[in-house]
Amino acid sequence: MPEDFTIRAAVQSDGSFLGDMVVEAANWRGRSPRARHEILTSVEHRRYIAGWMRPADAGFVAVDSDDRPIGAAWYRMLPPSDPGLGFVETAVPELIIGVQPIWRAHGAGRALLRRLLSRAREQGHRRLSLSVERDNFARTLYRSEGFVVTHALPDRDTMVHRLS
Repeated sequence: MPEDFTIRAAVQSDGSFLGDMVVEAANWRGRSPRARHEILTSVEHRRYIAGWMRPADAGFVAVDSDDRPIGAAWYRMLPPSDPGLGFVETAVPELIIGVQPIWRAHGAGRALLRRLLSRAREQGHRRLSLSVERDNFARTLYRSEGFVVTHALPDRDTMVHRLS
């Protein structure tokens, strides 16, 4: 069973680990996983980490008791010319979250999400968006934290959280 974890602000040198978390997020099912290089070079996913850390980027990393990263949540402002899967509009950052499988369902994802929502409020953002596959169990987490579906596709939803 996982040990305790702490949360710290993400820094520029976390870029490689954020790539690991994009891979975890893309392979959340655990069966028939796609190769790391395939995910990180795909147009669909590379926008979430390319050039990390840009001025408008913000994020957090969860680390275990030995200071090893176990999960991350971050957001980026993406332009309409290169929208992410959960793109809503230019002024709405898109959230990405990934947690190593052994740490899932132990509170790391929720803690990361809450810290990121708090940071977004501090930075004056009014909304955050994300994209989640319809059968992903993380949808329950997002709903419980105030995200609502704003756009539905056959296999995935765009969800938005209004920050107050």
